[in-house]
Amino acid sequence: METLTIVIVSVVSILVTGIITYFATYKSTEKRRAVILKDAENDAELLKKEKILQAKERFIQLKADHEKNVNEKNARISQIEAKIKNELQQTQNASNELARKEKDFENTKNKVERELAALESRKNEVEKMAAGQKELLEQISNFTQEEAKNQLIELVKVDAKSEAMSIANDIIEEAKLTANKDAKKIVVQTIQRVATETALENSVTVFNIESDEVKGRIIGREGRNIRALEAATGIEIIVDDTPEAIILSGFDPVRREIARLALHQLVTDGRIHPARIEEIVTKVQKQIEEEIIEVGKRTAIDLGIHGLHPEIIRLIGKMKYRSSYGQNLLQHSREVANLAGTMAAELGLNATLARRAGLLHDIGKVPDDEPELPHAIIGMKIAERLKEKAEVINAIGAHHDEIEMTSLISPIVQVCDAISGARPGARREVVESYIKRLKEMEDLAQAHEGVIKTYAIQAGRELRVIVGSEKISDNDSELLAHDIAKKIQDEMTYPGQVKVTVIRETRAVSYAK
Repeated sequence: METLTIVIVSVVSILVTGIITYFATYKSTEKRRAVILKDAENDAELLKKEKILQAKERFIQLKADHEKNVNEKNARISQIEAKIKNELQQTQNASNELARKEKDFENTKNKVERELAALESRKNEVEKMAAGQKELLEQISNFTQEEAKNQLIELVKVDAKSEAMSIANDIIEEAKLTANKDAKKIVVQTIQRVATETALENSVTVFNIESDEVKGRIIGREGRNIRALEAATGIEIIVDDTPEAIILSGFDPVRREIARLALHQLVTDGRIHPARIEEIVTKVQKQIEEEIIEVGKRTAIDLGIHGLHPEIIRLIGKMKYRSSYGQNLLQHSREVANLAGTMAAELGLNATLARRAGLLHDIGKVPDDEPELPHAIIGMKIAERLKEKAEVINAIGAHHDEIEMTSLISPIVQVCDAISGARPGARREVVESYIKRLKEMEDLAQAHEGVIKTYAIQAGRELRVIVGSEKISDNDSELLAHDIAKKIQDEMTYPGQVKVTVIRETRAVSYAK
């Protein structure tokens, strides 16, 4: 019981102590809260005053900015108003000036109309006077207006022709005086014109035999020998009724030569059979190939040309077996090379380079394949592939105007090609076409008024024209020669050039009786 009492007293004592402590702590907390609250109110008041002060300063700043913007806008408005007033004033002035000019224009217009009316009246009076004077002139001269005009035109024509011929003679004389000075330029620029006759290309070779008995052996039993020969050479062998002759037909001249030499050896040996034919053809092919290379090397050495590619040397050798318009291609190329070297030396150019270009200008005619291109372009492509010099490549491609010329060597090679092909006897010409060309040339000159007789001489390279002295004057004869030469140049095709000579003479004949 005492223990319970002690416990209860202890609990009550603890409770009382706790309550006393709580109230003491509560009072202390209340005091601190009051202090904190008061401090917070003081801080809030200070903050409020500070914010109000900042707001006032911000308001004052915004007000100042606003007033500044308003002033600036007012100033701009004032400027715009002043500008508008100025423009309105200028417009008003322009309007007044325009009104004044319109008034002046109206006055000027009325004045011009009055003057035009006066001019029209004056024009009518002048036309009446001119008509009267024209009638009076026609009565005095016994010529109508049309007749007088025609006569005047004829007089002007005669004077113009005479003056033109005089000027032409003066120009010619001046050109003669300055010819030496301008020789190089004249040679290069004026002799490029080329015209050559077309002739048939050789495509057959005639193999002569001692007797027609050989034909049977060449044909062989059931034609086996001739078939073997054609297969080995690629040439068509024609055995017909032509006495003591066999025709070898083919477009490849090297193959025709192989067939000819093989036939010659077979006929000489007498043993003609397919196996022997193949053996002989193979042997001859090797001989021809060696000869081609040897001819190419010898040609290059003769012309003093070095450093040629072996394939180019082979193509040069093949030229020996190719003809162009009846002219041997190798001889033609050698002629062109020599002529080009001589002309280049005279002009102060590289003669060796000119000879090289002249020799190679027709290599496009002897390629191993047959592309569908002009031979000048083929030769140019071959030279490019084999690293030839640029001047040589251009001369090869341009000698028939297939491409543009870029060096002085090119026109020289073109001219020398024409000279070699156009010289008398260089190329074959069918007799009928030759006679026809001469006749056409004579008829062309005969068609001119005053021409009595024409003669084509020097194998068509000169035309003599005889005119009547009573119909053609000396000045007219010079004009006639020029007209005939121009017409021949425009309407005809011919090798080289044609000289036109007009002959005018006066004969006095008397008889002693």
